[in-house]
Amino acid sequence: MAVAVRGSRGGGGGGSSAGGAGFMLRSFFSYRIFVSALLSFLFLATFSVLLKTHPSSSDSDDSAFSTTGSAFLALKSDPLRTRLDLIHKQANDHIALVNAYAAYARKLKIDISKQLQLFDDLAQTFSDLPTKPNYKSVLFEPGNEIEEDVLRQFEKEVKDRVKIARSMIAESKEKYDNQLKIQKLKDTIFAVNESLIKAKKNGQVASLIAARSTPKSLHCLAMRLVGEKISNPEKYRDTVEDYRKQEFEDPSLYHYAIFSDNVIAVSVVVRSVVKNAEEQWKHVFHVVTDKMNLAAMRVWFKMRPVDGRAHIEIKSMEDFSFLNSSYVPLLKQHETAKLQSLVSSENNRGEENSTTRDATKDTTNNFENPKHSSMLNHLRFYLPAMYPKLHKILFLDDDVVVQKDLTALWRIDLDGKVNGAVETCFGSFHRYGQYLNFSNPLIKERFNPKTCAWANGMNIFDLDAWRRQKCTEQYNYWQDLNEDKTLWTLGTLPAGLITFNSLTKSLDKSWHVHGLGYNPSISMDMINNAAVIHYNGNMKPWLDVAMNQYKSLWTKYVDNDMEFVQMCNFGL
Repeated sequence: MAVAVRGSRGGGGGGSSAGGAGFMLRSFFSYRIFVSALLSFLFLATFSVLLKTHPSSSDSDDSAFSTTGSAFLALKSDPLRTRLDLIHKQANDHIALVNAYAAYARKLKIDISKQLQLFDDLAQTFSDLPTKPNYKSVLFEPGNEIEEDVLRQFEKEVKDRVKIARSMIAESKEKYDNQLKIQKLKDTIFAVNESLIKAKKNGQVASLIAARSTPKSLHCLAMRLVGEKISNPEKYRDTVEDYRKQEFEDPSLYHYAIFSDNVIAVSVVVRSVVKNAEEQWKHVFHVVTDKMNLAAMRVWFKMRPVDGRAHIEIKSMEDFSFLNSSYVPLLKQHETAKLQSLVSSENNRGEENSTTRDATKDTTNNFENPKHSSMLNHLRFYLPAMYPKLHKILFLDDDVVVQKDLTALWRIDLDGKVNGAVETCFGSFHRYGQYLNFSNPLIKERFNPKTCAWANGMNIFDLDAWRRQKCTEQYNYWQDLNEDKTLWTLGTLPAGLITFNSLTKSLDKSWHVHGLGYNPSISMDMINNAAVIHYNGNMKPWLDVAMNQYKSLWTKYVDNDMEFVQMCNFGL
């Protein structure tokens, strides 16, 4: 038992000695490996330095020891040179910052010339500092050793300028930032305004297209009326009474002239006059249309006779034989334009002659809008010849609605003048200068650009004074001169301003309120107090583009009981 125990202890002691010897041996070998590795590293580093010193070393060797070489070169670099580079970089950064604020100031148009000068001067002194002789030779010449005293002085000057720059920027930053925000806001407003202008132009083009085109409902109505006449020729046969009623030439009655090719528009004008008239049987309507719409117009008023025994005469322009190209300048101009267009077409078939084509386009382009160049539109200038036995006549456009009895207009003393109309000028707007070309000497010599214009569409004419003043001859004279459209552009208002210059009597504004076809801000009080409201402009009440706030004033006079109005889906 005891022997076993000793044996056990002896065995244990021997194991412990062997373990200690093994540990010491491993430590010795680890130390030798560490020392060998360290010596190897030092050898490689030394070899790398030698390679850098002797450029004959190969490119592959340079690549292999680039990291170690860089480390040793960094250790060998001049700390003063590093310090100089940092100072120089700081100066360049502040030069860029100062120049940026100076550029902002110029862009924002800040009226602080002194401050702008300070920024420019400061940037210049930053730039000039390295070029000073004492700094340039010591600090920036290659190969020269940097002197610490000079570097310290250079650093002090740079820091002084940096301090000044930061102080100026701190003072100006808020102001410039606010100005920049304001400028950005202005740019945004400008961009939005440009978009709005573009949208308005597109809207105007769209409404112009809508105004010039014939809606399907109007086309349908005309076709239905003509179809009715074809189906019942005996019922709608014209009689002598339709043309030769004595009331048509009775000067003691109230005569109206309406020239239009729009059946439903004419019916609204006639119905609104009659419904608001006190003595309906004393009112006579002279309706003139073109040959194409004559049948439809006559069928309408035979199917829907005028209330109150009022009288209506319906003719076409062709019924007035004196309206021909030898007497009417506008018709002559139309024929000339057609002839030139025909000649141009023949020439262009054989060869492409762009000059001829462009010249023809310039000549015929003025007649693109049928409303402006329509003879129906200019027929008003021939009223005395059309109705030679009448003394006074009230001209109404087909886009008006009458809201009161108009007979008082015949009792207004025009003081020997020809035309009674409502003046439209306010401030500098709606004066002759806006309608006539005063750069033309013929216009400049005869008219005053500040003369107040007046409204077309509801005019009471003294036909006797018209004949005395020879106004139709005046119109023909000026229309002939304006063949090339250099005196005024298209339309009847400029021609009327010239024809009735100094011959127009101003009426009270309540007689005629206009603009319901383009102006959405007309006061409803003005409209309700007006004797005549006028839908002049592109947004006619029978179109889809009409302004809703005014449309009901027109639709209440539409004859909705007429079967063809319902069939043609006017959407009223």
